[in-house]
Amino acid sequence: MRVEMRVDGEPAAAEIDRPGESLLTTLRDRLGRYGTKNACEQGECGSCTVLLDGDPVCACLVATAQCEGREVKTVVGAVPRPVRDAFIACGAVQCGFCTPGLLVSVADLLARDGDPNDVQIREALAGNLCRCTGYEKIIDAVHAAAELMSDGTPAPTRAHWITTPVVPSAANDATEAAP
Repeated sequence: MRVEMRVDGEPAAAEIDRPGESLLTTLRDRLGRYGTKNACEQGECGSCTVLLDGDPVCACLVATAQCEGREVKTVVGAVPRPVRDAFIACGAVQCGFCTPGLLVSVADLLARDGDPNDVQIREALAGNLCRCTGYEKIIDAVHAAAELMSDGTPAPTRAHWITTPVVPSAANDATEAAP
């Protein structure tokens, strides 16, 4: 069965073997869109979140056959640069497995509400699980992304962290950035 759709703004077609093949499988195995992660395949973790006609869905729960003529946006096509920059600048990325789904969910949230509060952020990310960050840095990143998107200020870059020398502190035997 041939299914035609738009993926990240471009026409895409896939030959699927069975009508129940998941959009996740089609994106990764047939279309080479590896940014969408395969974690649980049960709709529990949110790692495979994509936008389907503008709505966030778990790609593992959507049959590709349902996507005929529809628009799919993955982490590549759905996430504005300020969102990615804010996640990096705030240290909201660790192992990276949940990151694509989180980024898509955050992009969707910020498209609907340019200045969400913590409760709105937590609700929007309720379907995305992260075992590494503890969510505080993710919430900080959402606020930073909202600010970046509202005024166009570029996010701090990793170059700042790389070029800032780290020296031992005599006061507490810890390391801290040099003045």
